[in-house]
Amino acid sequence: MKLQWEIFIAFFRVGIFGYGGGPASIPLVQKEVVERYKWMDNDEFGDILAIGNTLPGPIATKMAGYIGYRVGGYLGMLNAIMASIVPTIILMILFLTSLAAYKDQAWVQGMTHGVLPVVGVMMAALTWQFFDKGREGLGWVKTSALVIISLIIIEFLGIHPGIIIAILLAYALVGGKKKSTEKEADPS
Repeated sequence: MKLQWEIFIAFFRVGIFGYGGGPASIPLVQKEVVERYKWMDNDEFGDILAIGNTLPGPIATKMAGYIGYRVGGYLGMLNAIMASIVPTIILMILFLTSLAAYKDQAWVQGMTHGVLPVVGVMMAALTWQFFDKGREGLGWVKTSALVIISLIIIEFLGIHPGIIIAILLAYALVGGKKKSTEKEADPS
C-alpha cells in the first residue's frame, strides 16, 4: 500500500506542478522517478521518454501509465494515470472559470508570461542531461552531429520528432544486431 501511495504522490506532484503541458512535465517526472524514488536510472528514463515520444497522445500520461505499471502493476498504472490527470482536470475547471472573468487584466497575462522562462530552464536542464548521456555513449562528434542533423530535419524539413526517433530506434536495433553478428563471426 505504501508503494501505491508513493506512486500517487509522485504523479500527483507532476500533475499539479507540470505547468505548460507534457513537455514541461518531463523534468518533473524525471525528478520523481529517478532522483526522489529511484525507481529507475536516467538511461531507463531516457528509453521510456524516447519510446513514449514515438507513440500518439500526451507524453506525461503515457509515461505515468508505463512507469506506474512497471513499478506497481495494473493498480500502479491506474493510480499513476489518475494522479497525473485529476489535478489538471480540477485546476482547469477552477482556473478557467476564475480567469475567464479577468483574462484582460495585466496580472493574469503577467502570471502566464512569468512561468514560461522557468519551464524553458527546466527543459534546457533536461536537454543537457540527455546530451551528456549521449556524449558518454557516442562521443562528442557523433552526438553533436545527431543534434545538428535532427535540428535541421525537425525545424527546416518539418518532419515530426517521433518519426526521427522511430528511425533511430530501428537503426539501433538493426545496426546493433549487425555489429554483434560481425563480432561473433570474428573471433580475434
